Amino acid sequence: MCWVYVLECKEDRGWYIGKTDDLKRRVKEHQSGNGSRTTSLRKNWHLMYCEGYLDSKDADGRERFLKSGSGRKFLKRQLSNYLGS
Repeated sequence: MCWVYVLECKEDRGWYIGKTDDLKRRVKEHQSGNGSRTTSLRKNWHLMYCEGYLDSKDADGRERFLKSGSGRKFLKRQLSNYLGS
């Protein structure tokens, strides 16, 4: 199973969008500062959204979409209740 996920920084509400085959491990890496250059610069990341895919190529396409302007608009609509709070 391949996961596309969105993390949110609790400090400034910034987002990080990524892909992994082990979601639990990857989120822990981001939270510990060892996930990526982007997430290591800030602290207090938490998982706010994820989607599971059986094929890695499908997940690649979805990750690319979510990182685009249209994808971010989709996420804002999809998570309107969460983001409104």
